Amino acid sequence: MTKHIQWDGNLSQEGLEAIKKEGGVLVCPTKVGYIIMTADKAGLERKFEAKDRKRNKPGVVLCGSMEELRDLAQMTPEIDAFYQTHWDEDILLGCILPWKPEAYARLQAYGDGREELMTDVRGTSCFVIKFGVAGEQIAKEMWEKEGRMVYASSANPSGKGNRGKVEGIGERIESMVDLVIEADDYVTSIQPDKTIETRYEQGVMVSMVDTDGKLIPEQGPGSRSIEPCPVVIRKGLDINKIMMHLSDHFNSWNFRQGEYY
Repeated sequence: MTKHIQWDGNLSQEGLEAIKKEGGVLVCPTKVGYIIMTADKAGLERKFEAKDRKRNKPGVVLCGSMEELRDLAQMTPEIDAFYQTHWDEDILLGCILPWKPEAYARLQAYGDGREELMTDVRGTSCFVIKFGVAGEQIAKEMWEKEGRMVYASSANPSGKGNRGKVEGIGERIESMVDLVIEADDYVTSIQPDKTIETRYEQGVMVSMVDTDGKLIPEQGPGSRSIEPCPVVIRKGLDINKIMMHLSDHFNSWNFRQGEYY
């Protein structure tokens, strides 16, 4: 029987211990619902098995600080500033970025092949910030104290939402993880004016790479009609705020819902 605990607002020591173990997998609340979190290849294998999901769909990297993001991902100063704005305003954001060579080497150095499950065919991943306090606390602690990254994907049967309710993760996932951290009230508090039918169940995703996975160039303040440029490829929570910030930071950007990922 999988253990369930209620999140109390503080760093979950039980959650931390669960994810630190080899192959450890847990369910954790976020701003848009529940996710499966893990920190190694064995856990990633368990995640894909629990979700019954195709392995060509890479997980995301959960960044518990801007420092971690900067250590792992290639960014231009414009992209860095764009992320910093969302960090400062506590806005969930995920961007497709290439890995820094030294960070990718670190990923490979674990020697378990996790990079195959954490990157797409172009070698890029989605790096996410401000995804929800409970998970942010664990990701920050894992990076700063253990020197380890945390990976995740949504905690629901592939193609189905969990509706922001722990019961929505489904029996298969519930039975195949080590721990479930519950916080339905926290999830509800993020979109208090929305119903289960109208709430966003995912975060906005912006691609910051070209079709080959190379980082987009800097635009500069006087530029116009730049290609390649940032592309919103998935709408979600706070899409209006994020599009406004895109307009503030980049003169050229596109909206191509579902274009990739």
